[in-house]
Amino acid sequence: MLTKYPIAPPSSYVTAVASGFADADGNMVLVDAGMPLPVANVRGEAPEPLQGLATQSLVAGPFAPLADTPVHLELSGEWSGRVELHRSIDGGTTRTPVTAGGLPWARFETNANEVVWQEAERGATLYLDIELRTGTLGYRVSQ
Repeated sequence: MLTKYPIAPPSSYVTAVASGFADADGNMVLVDAGMPLPVANVRGEAPEPLQGLATQSLVAGPFAPLADTPVHLELSGEWSGRVELHRSIDGGTTRTPVTAGGLPWARFETNANEVVWQEAERGATLYLDIELRTGTLGYRVSQ
């Protein structure tokens, strides 16, 4: 449907400017009330990092990540053992290791500094299952 906009004197012209974006077929779609820009809202401030030093085995958490934002893990120190990222949707009562394609994911036996997860579900929490054999492990989970 063509929308008409009246032009008032003293001018007989208007410089038109429009914003648009590509639709599924790659064609331009004009932004209007019925077709707003496809954007995502930021869901607040990043949570406080989950961080500490471990000298024995423990479960650290919870870390409640913002949805649709990468989660970063840093492991440091002189240690031996295993660190595994776990996820819960019931407040930590049930924690399961995260997987990718059915295989273990975010399981470490050495220092690391990388993005390990991106949560899509609100209310999910993350935990570090730390099985320490020797040494001191520094850990930090953040967004």
